[in-house]
Amino acid sequence: MPFTSSTGRSAAVALCGVFAALTAICSQISIPLPFTPVPINLATLSVFLAGSLLGARLGTLSQFVYVFLGFLGLPVFSQFSGGPAIVLGPTGGYIIGYIIAAFIAGILVRICNRAAALRTARGQSPAALQMVAVPLSLAAALFACYLLGTLWFMHLTAAPLPVALVKCVFPFLPGDALKILLASWLIARLQPVCRKLIP
Repeated sequence: MPFTSSTGRSAAVALCGVFAALTAICSQISIPLPFTPVPINLATLSVFLAGSLLGARLGTLSQFVYVFLGFLGLPVFSQFSGGPAIVLGPTGGYIIGYIIAAFIAGILVRICNRAAALRTARGQSPAALQMVAVPLSLAAALFACYLLGTLWFMHLTAAPLPVALVKCVFPFLPGDALKILLASWLIARLQPVCRKLIP
């Protein structure tokens, strides 16, 4: 039975809350590193999924809700932390970067979906395109998050770029590559479900 527009809107709002909560949960699955205030965690996996499955608008909203709740003091950030000091601190640029990353992922993955639909309409297989284009889209979203976070880290700590990259970027790239591959796999399987729920 098709969803009504009212039901679809309710589902969209609910999914925003679900992905905000998922980002909070993934943020707690973290590994602190002794040489940097930035922990390894799974939050970006949720960010990728939010933008790609909900779209740019709702995905961005879900991450804005997450950051806003943390700013208000709810313990949704890594190691059950929260408050303005975290958002405005050295790692705050990466947290705010989740909002931008979800937006970029939403836009680029939608472009990928349209390109795949065109290939399907022409009788061509979209699989090869999606296997490459979706991970590249998520990598672009991650780059934006890293860019904002690293610039903010450098601004607050006066660290030069090489030091900031060693502390905040390079150690996380292997794990981020795995998260991009996992997210791409999940996106391909969950998109049909989300299309039925979101108008």
